[in-house]
Amino acid sequence: MATEKDARLARAGVSGYNTPKRTPNHPKKSHIVVAKEGDKVKTIRFGQQGVKTNQTVGQRKAFKSRHAKNIAKGKMSAAYWADKTKWSPSKTKSPSTKWKKGS
Repeated sequence: MATEKDARLARAGVSGYNTPKRTPNHPKKSHIVVAKEGDKVKTIRFGQQGVKTNQTVGQRKAFKSRHAKNIAKGKMSAAYWADKTKWSPSKTKSPSTKWKKGS
């Protein structure tokens, strides 16, 4: 059983469980993580490729309110990892709360 889990990590190209990694060559998704919670293991791809995210505080708030239910599901959901990796406050480009669609 342990070799199967190691194969998942190798196939995803990540260093360990619950460590997200960028996937610049994937056609649709920008990140991958092999999530582990208890004895459950799941490979999750998340984030849209080539999209500017987290540009303003307003954009971050909109994402969090839109995906709050899924983020609350924990480590086994893509929204949780997108929130943690792509939408953390430290990655916000502009301190302005104003957000315009298409910017």
